[in-house]
Amino acid sequence: MPPPEAPGSVAVLSRAIAGCSNRNSVGENAALETLEQVMMQALTTANTDRSAVVAVCLSVSGVNHPSDQQRMLDWICNLFPGNAKFYVENDAVAALASGTMGKLHGCVLIAGTGSIAYGVTEDGKVARAAGAGPVLGDWGSGYGIAAQALTAVIKAHDGRGPQTNLTRDIIRKLEISSPDELIGWAYADPSWARIAALVPVVVSAAEDGDKVANTILHDAVQELAESVVAVVRRLTLCGEDGKDQFPLVLVGGVLEGNKKWDISGEVIKCISKVFPGVCPIRPEVSMRTNIRCYEIFAILWGLNILRLWTVWWNLQLVRRC
Repeated sequence: MPPPEAPGSVAVLSRAIAGCSNRNSVGENAALETLEQVMMQALTTANTDRSAVVAVCLSVSGVNHPSDQQRMLDWICNLFPGNAKFYVENDAVAALASGTMGKLHGCVLIAGTGSIAYGVTEDGKVARAAGAGPVLGDWGSGYGIAAQALTAVIKAHDGRGPQTNLTRDIIRKLEISSPDELIGWAYADPSWARIAALVPVVVSAAEDGDKVANTILHDAVQELAESVVAVVRRLTLCGEDGKDQFPLVLVGGVLEGNKKWDISGEVIKCISKVFPGVCPIRPEVSMRTNIRCYEIFAILWGLNILRLWTVWWNLQLVRRC
């Protein structure tokens, strides 16, 4: 299914990028500081200030409950003019809209540092699976993949698991001398993104034929596919007979193409066995930032709009033409 066309022209005035703003990962104060930093940076680059903003959309990972939305709304209201409009959603909403050009219908799978499957029906019913963070089991995520790899290294070192080239590769990547040092490394700063940064090491080992690494990636594929299947089934996006077409937007670094190990391709194969009507959509990547552009076109009704997306915050200030 080809990506739909954007409904109207949008001029990008500026972009800005900052770090993680998921309060569940970095804490609330750090998350809010990151959001304010990236918004002010975008305004400065555009040679304007907050008084010119008439609408702000925050599509933020970690916004999982109405209380999360209200907390963010209370905070952002103090940063911009009183007549500005504010929208706060989970990042999955923006990710879905990025592939459907603003039409909130279908399913999205995000697999980056964390993972979530999120779906919306034509009449507005919503369902999600995963997205609960590493403690509660985002095992198809970048964090989940890397955490399993680190566990495999420790098990191999202890004699509780098979030997794996992940031991050599991770030690080399982290510039440590032995698996004994992994404990200190892991708990010195257990932020999710720091752990998830080891995913390329796991993919490389799997591509070179390491059995343990391949098992980890196969398990991740199953977890991601099961999340999508759960959402599609709950919303009947596939129709009563399970064969109707529906869009599945795929975003996140884990789902990027690799030389041999195509995680997103394997996920689609698994889903297609259950729902043959799945239509994968991969939003375009911004060449300037190499970050996927999650855009919500449906709410761009003002003059200057701040629009945020992705776990690693990339912000655009846009003007409706």
